Amino acid sequence: MPDPRSPVETWNGRPPWAGGERRPPAGFVLWAPVVVSLLVQLPAAIGIAFWLRLDGGTAALQIALAVIGPFALLASRRFPGPTVAVVTLAALADVLLTPDAGPPYAALAFAIVLGVARGAVVWAAASVVTGWAAAIALGPVLGVSWHPARIAITTLALAACFGIGWFARARRARFAAMRAEAANRRRTAEERERVRIARELHDVIGHALSQINVQASVGLHLMDRDAEQARTALANIKETSKTALDEVRSVLGVIRDGDGGAPLVPQAELAELPRLVRGLASPGFSVALDDRLDAPPGRAVQFAAYRIVQEALTNVVRHAGARHADVVLERADDLLVVTVDDDGSGLGAAADEAGEGRGILGMRERAALLGGTVELGRGPLGGTRVRAELPWGGTA
Repeated sequence: MPDPRSPVETWNGRPPWAGGERRPPAGFVLWAPVVVSLLVQLPAAIGIAFWLRLDGGTAALQIALAVIGPFALLASRRFPGPTVAVVTLAALADVLLTPDAGPPYAALAFAIVLGVARGAVVWAAASVVTGWAAAIALGPVLGVSWHPARIAITTLALAACFGIGWFARARRARFAAMRAEAANRRRTAEERERVRIARELHDVIGHALSQINVQASVGLHLMDRDAEQARTALANIKETSKTALDEVRSVLGVIRDGDGGAPLVPQAELAELPRLVRGLASPGFSVALDDRLDAPPGRAVQFAAYRIVQEALTNVVRHAGARHADVVLERADDLLVVTVDDDGSGLGAAADEAGEGRGILGMRERAALLGGTVELGRGPLGGTRVRAELPWGGTA
């Protein structure tokens, strides 16, 4: 039927030149063998009955056999094996009981091909071998002449039908494997996309809420003693919430539009780390940023490093009970090394790692996508150390 998106004819909704398997409509597969067999056998049976002036019983038998085989093919989809047996029996009766002057029993060829293609190889082979042996053995008894050339040609024709059916079966199996592989690739891609979206939402929302909590605590603490500092904390909450909302809208926009190739959120750079650090600062917690880089790495590496620092500091604020954290950026050969140390209880990021929580998992995934690593352990300040090594020129 025509594709509504294009004036060209399609085959099962796809253009004829499209890759992959091109399947004819199910109705065509079901009825085409029936119609072709009838067109070959029925007119010939009727013509021979009149031409040879057969008696009524013989003529009726010949016409009935010409009809039975083709219509038996309708059961081939659900019962391919028994269908071959029934059509073989009808073909045997046509050869032995009717005048030996008609065309070949075309329904048998279709039954063999369809049966083998649908997996009924044993049924087809047993039925055809038994029927052909019976025809050769009983033919001389019933007056049917079997010339050696005729036996050879018929045997080759039957073998060719098996070969065609086997080819169709192999082709079907190959395309089924291709479809399964394509479906698996789609599932894998969808799973990666879900993980990517979950990772972005976790980082964006988790960090924003942690930062808002810190600034809200500052505002409440200084509300009566230092109104200006409290006002600054509220302004930071407003800026943080706006940024978080923008990033969440970006993520949700990708989900709605289905554009897996678009970036999920604005690609943060290392130059934005000072803003990140300032947003987390409070009277009871400070962060020192030591940027030892002469030049920044690629955008993908910068984005991954930013998110790793963001998640590490978020864990420190939420879990470690720390008063200070150090963030160091440096280059070691062809690696960007990011180190985050805190002086907390050591239960921050390390505790998250014990259950391999989403934060640690997200940091590891970001590094692994670039060919890097993230390691956690005890730091020199007494708390947790998060150390990430990312290829300087890595691309996701």
